Amino acid sequence: MPVRKIPKNHISVTGRHATHKSIGHAEFESPLERDYLILLDFDSQVKSYEVQPVVVPVQGVSRGYVPDVLVHFHPDADGVPRSSELTEIKTTDDYQRNREKYAPKFAAAERFAAERGWFFVQKSDKEIRTPRLANLKFLRAYRRVEPSPLDVELILGELNRQGGASTLLRLLAALCSDDDARVHMLPVFWHLVAMGHLQADLDKPFEVDVQVVLAGVSL
Repeated sequence: MPVRKIPKNHISVTGRHATHKSIGHAEFESPLERDYLILLDFDSQVKSYEVQPVVVPVQGVSRGYVPDVLVHFHPDADGVPRSSELTEIKTTDDYQRNREKYAPKFAAAERFAAERGWFFVQKSDKEIRTPRLANLKFLRAYRRVEPSPLDVELILGELNRQGGASTLLRLLAALCSDDDARVHMLPVFWHLVAMGHLQADLDKPFEVDVQVVLAGVSL
C-alpha cells in the first residue's frame, strides 16, 4: 500500500492510473510516471507493483525518501524467482541537473533494496518514451473491445490457414469483402493484439500494415 499520498499539483500532471496490477491505488505525479505504469501493465513478466511503496531512511532527511514504484515479477520460465525492483522515475535532465542532491537518497535506496533482496533502479524518459510506449497507448483502448467469439474465430482461423503468420492487410483482404466489413473487423484485430492472442513487434512503430503471428510463435 502507498506510504505517501500524492497531493494535487497545479504545476505538474497528477492523477490515478486505472490498472489491475497495482497493490493499492496507482497514483502518479508526472506524465512520465504514468507512462511507466502503462509499460508495466502490458509487461507479462510483471506480477504486480506498488506506487510510493516504502520510506527509505536517509541521514539528514527527516521524512526520508520515497521511491516511485516497487515492481514484483513472476518467476522466469525455469521457475527461478526474480528480484523485485525499487524504481525511481525522472527525466534525464532532472537526473543530470540534480545529481548531487539525489546522490545520498539513491545510495540509501540501494542499501535499503539490497537488504531486502531487491534491486534499486533508475528509469528515465529515454527508456520509457519509446516506440513500444506509443504502440501500447494505441492498444489500450482496444482492451475494452468485446468481440464476438465468431469474429475472433474467423481471424484466428484465417491466420492458421496462412501458416500462423500474416499481416493486418492480408487478413482483412481474406476476410472482408467491403469497407464496412473491414471497419467491423479492425477493432477485433487490435483487441487480439492488445490481449496478446496475436503477437506483433511492439518495439517497432505501428504502420499501415503490421505483421502478426499466433501467440507462442516467434516473429
